[in-house]
Amino acid sequence: MSDDDYVYDEDSGEWVPAAELAAKRQLGAQVEVRDAVGNLLADGDQVTLIKDLDVKGAGQTLKRGTLIKSIRLTGDPQEIDCRYEGIKGLVLRAEFVRKR
Repeated sequence: MSDDDYVYDEDSGEWVPAAELAAKRQLGAQVEVRDAVGNLLADGDQVTLIKDLDVKGAGQTLKRGTLIKSIRLTGDPQEIDCRYEGIKGLVLRAEFVRKR
């Protein structure tokens, strides 16, 4: 599509330039993940647990204050994927962590 093309935006009910609609959709696809106090999280951040968490299937408890390094965002605004020694495939809820 060229910049002169207009497309119908079903959300607003208006005809808008194609480039503008594409930029709007790209921004909408990005998910904001926020920690327990409202800080914006990104891939590679370090977080600290704010609550003791029982890990299902591992028979282990992660204590409050545990540092988790190099998180990855999953696309869900409430979940982060991370790695911790001895636990594979650990997914934490963002409400239980604080950015360090």
